[in-house]
Amino acid sequence: MTIISAEEMNALDINCRYFGLLPLQLMENAGAALAREIAARSKGKRIAIVAGRGNNGGDAFVAARHLDGFDVTVYLLGRSKDIATEEAKRNWQILERLDYDLRMIADSVDLSLEKSDLIVDAIFGTGVRGTIKGLEAQAIDAINSSGKPVISVDVPSGQGTNKVVRSDVSVTFHKPKPNMSGNVIVADIGIPPAAEFFVGEGDLWLMGRRSLESHKGDSGRILVIGGGPYTGAPALSAMAALRAGADIVTVAAPKAAARTISGYSPNLIVQQLSADHLCPADIPVLKEQIARHDVVVMGMGLGRHAETTESLAEIMPLCKKTVIDADALQPELPLKGIVTPHAGEFKRISGIALVDLDYRERAKPLKEFARQKGLVVLLKGKVDLISDGEVVRANTTGNPGMTVGGTGDVLAGITAAFYARASALRAASAAAFVNGRAGDLVYPEKDFGMAATDVIEKIPEAMRL
Repeated sequence: MTIISAEEMNALDINCRYFGLLPLQLMENAGAALAREIAARSKGKRIAIVAGRGNNGGDAFVAARHLDGFDVTVYLLGRSKDIATEEAKRNWQILERLDYDLRMIADSVDLSLEKSDLIVDAIFGTGVRGTIKGLEAQAIDAINSSGKPVISVDVPSGQGTNKVVRSDVSVTFHKPKPNMSGNVIVADIGIPPAAEFFVGEGDLWLMGRRSLESHKGDSGRILVIGGGPYTGAPALSAMAALRAGADIVTVAAPKAAARTISGYSPNLIVQQLSADHLCPADIPVLKEQIARHDVVVMGMGLGRHAETTESLAEIMPLCKKTVIDADALQPELPLKGIVTPHAGEFKRISGIALVDLDYRERAKPLKEFARQKGLVVLLKGKVDLISDGEVVRANTTGNPGMTVGGTGDVLAGITAAFYARASALRAASAAAFVNGRAGDLVYPEKDFGMAATDVIEKIPEAMRL
């Protein structure tokens, strides 16, 4: 079974909420599953639950309700007013109203574990880091020295730190967590596979937030190589990258296009190239620019001049991270990083026709192509598909008004900004979500009169959680 990290599990929880499967429902399912395992393994009726103030404790509060016929005592480490989440707090309040044996602990000497037949460790979940000290450290020591059987909730509390509960069984939820060993029970808590297939707000959460201590360039330096026959496309990508959080965006464009792009916005840095199309003479300048930037996004408005294709073939291998779109999507080029084709461009680079297939039918050939080529493919469509050759994700944000020209250029820019601070698969998934969501914010105002620039202006709002 696939392992899921703490941050991936948190993102999945956020996606479940986005799709309407509420945290309170998942906590109820988790607690019920936990209670079943406790009931099956306890050799007696006396159960001691040692709970922290987070969702790990909340799962155990639910379990206490489901342990009908058992003598359950819940020890809360700290005060109930400090319980961290609404879901955990609500389940504690239910136990209070139903007159369960609840004890708020300020010192580990108040833990009466010696009379228990089984101890439930619900102190910490997967998110704990650093050094465990104080009351929680004392509680872990008390559990470990009790000599009683121990069941841990999700993971043994303190895993990966200086203090770890030595549990006999860990009941983990949905999927195993990293570095788990010993007797691990994986409990189904009702998360459907579709919640991991479709992109949601959790994928956006994985992009993180800008630190208060960040400096210019920390959030990404993006180089856009585009323009020639067309000038608007690279400018749209560049402005989208800025709106998506990149610190610095440079547009390298052929001579005439560069002059026009310079007039679009004072926020753009424009590198003028030597001719009216990308050519080998520009490669020394581009090598210098590539070295200064984190991600290179290329192809928008470049045209198909033979010298342009020749230049791209030399440029692509020099880039650490690439987002390749539009005219740079050529089968003879050494494609790498993230590619963002629509169905027609996908056929051009793969030879595979997808036009008459729905998104479910597209998933398998897309995944196989991505695996063979070592790419992340973001296939644009009514339902966007994203694959790294191992998994396939789908995005359903967006609307018919986004068939207007330029929205694909906007998507490439957002993708580049996210790729500067995340993996290719995560960046492409979140970018598809944000691009479509920005379009959805425009649609009620502009309907079929929306323009790509309208979508750009909605990117910051679309990125809010």
